[in-house]
Amino acid sequence: MRSDRKLTVAYTVARHRKPARFAQPPATLPRHRKPSRSRLTVRPATVRASSLVVITFIAAVAAGVMLLHLPARVPAASAAGLPRVSGRGAVFEAGSLVSVPDLNELLMSRQPASPATTQSAAPVQTAPAIAGGAPQPTGYLNPLRSVSGLIAQRIDMGVDFVGTGPVYAIGDAVITNAEDDNSGWPGGGWITYQLTDGPAAGLMVYVAEDVTPAVQVGDHVTASTVIGSMSGSSEGIETGWAMPDGASAESQLAAAGGIGGNGPFPTEVGVNFDELLVALGVPSAPNLGDQAYGLLPPNYPAQWPQLAS
Repeated sequence: MRSDRKLTVAYTVARHRKPARFAQPPATLPRHRKPSRSRLTVRPATVRASSLVVITFIAAVAAGVMLLHLPARVPAASAAGLPRVSGRGAVFEAGSLVSVPDLNELLMSRQPASPATTQSAAPVQTAPAIAGGAPQPTGYLNPLRSVSGLIAQRIDMGVDFVGTGPVYAIGDAVITNAEDDNSGWPGGGWITYQLTDGPAAGLMVYVAEDVTPAVQVGDHVTASTVIGSMSGSSEGIETGWAMPDGASAESQLAAAGGIGGNGPFPTEVGVNFDELLVALGVPSAPNLGDQAYGLLPPNYPAQWPQLAS
């Protein structure tokens, strides 16, 4: 691995040995009560009192029978604009007879539209999502989401992966190194960037080995920016926490235990970075549960929120 150029202590450069691949029914309106029929009046005739009583009684009975067998004319509509309903089950509107089966349809046609059907539904607000549809409140995304044949190999100073395709930044960041001929790393690739937002703001990330940079120093990138590409070689890539100056892996500093390319592995900073990747949906390394060596500096979050399902 690459030695820290800014430290006075010389580190032994050693190639990383990769393990073997592994939506209401109609409202029931109260029936309109039929208005009482008009009282009949009989013009008095010049007859004897007894005859008048009899004639009046007969006339009243006859008129009643006729009224019961003839359809009554009812005012066209109520004040509310609804038709009136007769006691025998017929509806009269503006003098027109409407059959009983049409009652519900007629009544419903007069009903004002329900607010629930006239107002469009409010748009649903959703948070940005990472691949797989999981909400992503931090703005961080899986940096290896588009890599074909992705296989997690092991945690060492960082985390090793093989596969082919683009590598993205985890989140908003500034590129601090972008090399494709760094002799300290197998394959020569070395990219570092400093995160500027989210729970890891201020921390440095490196992507090394089998990666060709697609960015330049000083570029401002986001989680949607491709920073490099993996060719699919057997070397794969290594990615993890970098030193504050971007010179090498953080694990090599005394604050992290001074562990270089020779191990022992996994390192505490490597495990911490792998836990972040797993929270973003990246497959975990096979040695994630092994005893970790070194120290985790206090400026690193000890736990990461679950960011992917």
